[in-house]
Amino acid sequence: MKRIVSFGLAIIVLSAAAADAATCESLASLAQPNTTVTLAESVPQGGFTQPAGRGGANAYAALPAFCRVAVTLKPTPRSDIKAEVWMPSTGWNGKLQVVGNGSFAGTIGYAAMATALASGYAAASTDTGHAGPAANTFVNEDVLNDYAYRSIHETTVAAKRIVDGFYGGAPKFTYFSGCSTGGRQALHEAQRYPDDFNGIVAGAPGLLASRQAFAQNWMYQATVDPEAALPREALTLVHDAVLNACDALDGAKDGVLENPLACRFDPQVLACPSTSLGASPSTSRGESTANSCLTAPQVQAVRKIYAGPSNPRTGEPIFPGLERGSELGWSAGPVGLAADYFRFIVFKDPSWDPKALNFDSHVALVASRPEFQPLDATKTDLTPFTSRGGKLLMYQGWAENGIPPRNVATYYENVKTKTAGANDGVRLFMVPGMGHCGGGDGATTFDMIAALDQWVTTGKAPASIPASRVRNGKVDRTRPLCAYPQFAVYKGSGSVDEGANFECRATAAQ
Repeated sequence: MKRIVSFGLAIIVLSAAAADAATCESLASLAQPNTTVTLAESVPQGGFTQPAGRGGANAYAALPAFCRVAVTLKPTPRSDIKAEVWMPSTGWNGKLQVVGNGSFAGTIGYAAMATALASGYAAASTDTGHAGPAANTFVNEDVLNDYAYRSIHETTVAAKRIVDGFYGGAPKFTYFSGCSTGGRQALHEAQRYPDDFNGIVAGAPGLLASRQAFAQNWMYQATVDPEAALPREALTLVHDAVLNACDALDGAKDGVLENPLACRFDPQVLACPSTSLGASPSTSRGESTANSCLTAPQVQAVRKIYAGPSNPRTGEPIFPGLERGSELGWSAGPVGLAADYFRFIVFKDPSWDPKALNFDSHVALVASRPEFQPLDATKTDLTPFTSRGGKLLMYQGWAENGIPPRNVATYYENVKTKTAGANDGVRLFMVPGMGHCGGGDGATTFDMIAALDQWVTTGKAPASIPASRVRNGKVDRTRPLCAYPQFAVYKGSGSVDEGANFECRATAAQ
């Protein structure tokens, strides 16, 4: 009798859910606070073309049919947040994935939405509340705060309601995934809005933007003097020397440093010989011989980039530097976000020159003014997120050239100290040989969302994540990504291109 009643109730519940589902076009009249639906249309298989696209082959031709809803969100009178929600017409996996942005945002992440949709997710993205050049990001305090953190939350709230309206039921799990600016957005979500997501992927998070801006301008100033400039030939020389000194520390000489923190390479070993030792005339004038050595100013520049910025008066460290093994990605100038942070937030002067940055007075100025820190996502007690079962998966490349990776490692260690349940709810994966959010010589192809989903749905935290290196469309190396502070260590036999020949071990990060 109990079985019959239970079965009957199931029929009633399912029938009610089906009755509550809506057609895509009917979502145009969906009522939400501070929300205007501007588009609700059914898109046939292969029928989506990115707005303002440049023509050519349709990169979205393989997408399945879906319901596309566009909204404008106005949490404040000066807000103008554009967002979209895509929902598979068939085959929905019952989950929602919100995707993050890069750099200054200003556009909806259609490519990331397409990836999520193709995997069965309902997907959502936002332009973060502005479009156009960097100056538009900082046009007023409301727009800046929308960009910094509020737009992802508002988009997520709206997306959940839209998904519920379309399918007749809320998503069972909701995830966020982003890298760089998206990584910062991810941490803001875990810190400010712990109820928004069941799981969060934060890649290369610019979590301490007010200090990171000093680090990136420090790297620029280190090489702005022509005698200290590091052309491609010099960077290649340094990189090759780093590999020669440290590549075998993990037991395998394979062109990638698994643990750059163990490398003690000093660029002084590449210094050009002094005039008294028979240097050529060009060397004595401060110019390195072609591809063979570094001048004294170049040696100092490399050392400064490894060390990171410090207060020239007190010696106090300001931010970590870049790691050994990252040299081929070093930029010839300041990263735009770092320079524009000072131009538009601190000094409000679009013509401000990064050469004018003072690492004594300006650090103190920024630290003393909360209005200069709207992008920072530094709260380390994530207990409100982990206590409700939330899972945070962070990752970053060791060969990162923009956001020094030791910063996320330090943040992770602090989170473990401050957060109840961190052992069950927070993981960090460092990716050897990977640059900013991808690329590089390591195994940099992996699926963090799949790892997060398995973690959320099974409760088993990943100890390692499979990764591969793809060249010319073919996998030529596999490697496990290890949960920090473990690193992949060669077992001593077999091909160094086979991940099965490596194991995760805790090694001294000296």
